[in-house]
Amino acid sequence: MSVVVLRHPKERRSKCTLEPLRGRPGFRFLKASTGLSFDATGHIVLDVDAPELAPDSAPVGAAPLLLLDSTWKLLPQVRACVSGDPICRSLPHDLRTAYPRRSKRYGDDPLRGLASVEALYAALRLMGHRDDSLLDHYPWKQAFLHQWE
Repeated sequence: MSVVVLRHPKERRSKCTLEPLRGRPGFRFLKASTGLSFDATGHIVLDVDAPELAPDSAPVGAAPLLLLDSTWKLLPQVRACVSGDPICRSLPHDLRTAYPRRSKRYGDDPLRGLASVEALYAALRLMGHRDDSLLDHYPWKQAFLHQWE
């Protein structure tokens, strides 16, 4: 399993649900800065409008994952750093976040929007790599895992 996290520079590390995974084997964190071009050819990239991710759809199971970490508003800036020919996939429509949203701009987030660590967990699990320890530092771990039962 290989995961690249491409994070918007304005994303606050102190609030990021992926930060506890920094330094973990198989993970690489990059800052989506001006001028960066990441060749995502062959990587799975999550996109809400793409076909659904399924473990039996080759070459998904063995492909590395590129996770775009940003607010929904700033996501186009992160996506602009991605080049090449990625494999775009979406997560199942029935997944719901356990993260308690308090933003006055709640309407800006897609109804299917997940916390970054939730999206990471879901994508890897659907790719055949179940690892509940990815959520060990996530306060809403049990609530999120409940929907997988």
